Amino acid sequence: MRPSGLRAWAVTLGFIPILGLAACGSSSTSGNLAKDQTLNVPMQDDVAHLDPADIDAATDIPILQNMFVGLYKFDDKLNIQPYGAKALPDVSSDGKTYTFHLRSDMKFSNGDPVTAQDWIYSWTRAAKHNAAYEGNLSPIIGADDVANGKATSISGLSAPDANTLVAKLSAPAGYFVTMLAMPTETEVVDRKVIDKAGDTAWTNDASTYIGSGPFKMTARVPKQSMDFAPVANWWGGSTGTLTHVHIDIGIDQVSQVKKFESGGYGVVGPLNQNVDTDDVLRYQNDPVKKSLLSILPGVRVTGLGFNFTNGPFAPAKVTPGQPTTHTPDDGLIGREAISMAIDRAQLADVACVHAVTCAPATGGPIPKGVKGYLGDNTDQYAKFDATKAKQLLDQWDPGKTKRNGIKIRYNASAINDKIFGNVQAQLKANLGIDVATAPSDFPTLLAERKNKTILGLFRESWGMDYNHPQDWFDNLSICAQAGVGKGNNEGYCNPALDTLVASADAKQLDQALPQYVQANKILVDNVVWVNLIYGTNQFLTQKWVSGEGNNGFYDYEWKEISLQQH
Repeated sequence: MRPSGLRAWAVTLGFIPILGLAACGSSSTSGNLAKDQTLNVPMQDDVAHLDPADIDAATDIPILQNMFVGLYKFDDKLNIQPYGAKALPDVSSDGKTYTFHLRSDMKFSNGDPVTAQDWIYSWTRAAKHNAAYEGNLSPIIGADDVANGKATSISGLSAPDANTLVAKLSAPAGYFVTMLAMPTETEVVDRKVIDKAGDTAWTNDASTYIGSGPFKMTARVPKQSMDFAPVANWWGGSTGTLTHVHIDIGIDQVSQVKKFESGGYGVVGPLNQNVDTDDVLRYQNDPVKKSLLSILPGVRVTGLGFNFTNGPFAPAKVTPGQPTTHTPDDGLIGREAISMAIDRAQLADVACVHAVTCAPATGGPIPKGVKGYLGDNTDQYAKFDATKAKQLLDQWDPGKTKRNGIKIRYNASAINDKIFGNVQAQLKANLGIDVATAPSDFPTLLAERKNKTILGLFRESWGMDYNHPQDWFDNLSICAQAGVGKGNNEGYCNPALDTLVASADAKQLDQALPQYVQANKILVDNVVWVNLIYGTNQFLTQKWVSGEGNNGFYDYEWKEISLQQH
């Protein structure tokens, strides 16, 4: 363990920017500000949840991060900064007790003061809701008991006074503060408001939708629009120059760009939206329009998953949720054949605007730019070799029976149709097998993946939540997540990997990284996923918009954006 204390934590948690990210517009204003500081932005799908305790979609986070505050946050270069806390925590010598010193001047947007008890209430409530990101609280003693309905309070939380919060962990967790910086369920909410308005109803009306961030909601029409304004005399300081943020909902990709070109939108691409690939290509090839297009590194990987509990690609002997075993003739050889039969460069060229909106995935499942990335061309099974792939296929399936009737399940969208249509074509051309595509809506695919019922191939995709390998392994790869309903959709279970991950999780990242890398290599060697492409973020930004951008994980905050005269 590193010695406890703030100085040691500042060294450990201050991430060095490795993504090479840039804002879509300059972060400093130039020229004169426009009189109307209204930023108009489109999004296709409405947010899934407005309650921090229930957040479970990438479209939710960029809205909530402007309205709610956690103890810490990531800046534009992925450094962890104190937010609701005054500094990084004091940590006990055994790594299991975190003491947070809170800002005494922090208030909700309605003027209610924020105290340590508000943090305890908020975290306990989030655990009770037991939504997608409840696991961010799991290191705290008693949090999972609350999530599972076995307790009503988190026994590991206490408040010695109004400005001090203490969290006792069940085991050392070097990633704990990193998770707290993610803008999700660990953000603080106002108990007085929720008790009065109702646990589910408080987000339905702008007057009761109260946060502590720099912006507040002023109006909302579900599936149509949302409006926001800066909080007057915000406790955190300046809210920037914007006086109004208006979001149009239900606008398809093509319509977004058309209205952008008429000046109706200041930017297209934030709020986890992607620019239509045809428009990306059009802007990329136009010497004038090209200056309005920014391609920023993303932290998403898309690939093909296999069922490790049943079907042709599963190991020979397996019990769901129990360690997988490999024999010389098990599904591993078939998984290797599928992976090596796909030319990722061709896929990126065909499906991603000549590899502009994605990059070939050649460095393992953790995407490029994230801690734990193995490096370019380190995945031996990502190397395209049609001859070798055909040999492996025949070795795996000498009777030519296993290869029959294989389908690719994925959620339908313009980009997914291109990706998996190309995969289908390549498997036909390079392996001689007829693989059917079976698109559906996303909820259907999600349910089938979690239930482990897909016997062929299925779309896997994961956007990293924060710059730490723990986010990948503890959500997607360990045995505890391999059962029905859990996030390890493949049902892959490997005790050796679990041991590595558990040891790494207990350490600070600089000490843990070699073990995470070793665990990553295990996933590659066992072809748990066919890693296909790494994503990017595309923005179209008017020349008169300054300060818009993305750090790979999250959009820049609205208080950084300003509009120039135009």
